[in-house]
Amino acid sequence: MSISIYRLTVPMFQRGLASLKTYLDKAETYAREKNVDPAILVAARLAPDMLPLSGQYQRASDSAKFTLARLTGTDAPKFEDNEKTFDELRERLAKTEAYLATFSAQALEGVEDRQITLPGSSGIVLRGDEYVTTFALPNFYFHVATAHAILRNQGAPIGKRDYLG
Repeated sequence: MSISIYRLTVPMFQRGLASLKTYLDKAETYAREKNVDPAILVAARLAPDMLPLSGQYQRASDSAKFTLARLTGTDAPKFEDNEKTFDELRERLAKTEAYLATFSAQALEGVEDRQITLPGSSGIVLRGDEYVTTFALPNFYFHVATAHAILRNQGAPIGKRDYLG
């Protein structure tokens, strides 16, 4: 029995975005209780050459929306990538969730055979199912896990159960 591209994407992205929302709630509580400026958390990064927390949220959002747009040959909504507060990150997640909700299982039927060119200058082309399993999902979860790691590194009380949902 095969699994549909819909089941591999929309519910998985929704679950990851829910984890990201949980992180924001816990980070906000942590900042308030420990008197930490929330802007410090939003700007925190694991290494100087890595994106900050806000960038991890932006890329997770982009990964979800661009995956569905590429698979369906449609345009994804454009976001400014200028979020600097917990509330702005929540708003971005909400907009991404609303976009994901516009996709039905029927909209993704047959996309496993669609040819998807990877973003960037590589020129690599993958079938839709390969694109989802070898690029889109790993990329999305990289950014979710990195957001988790940044907040843990900053002392926020989030753990594996928050990641798993």
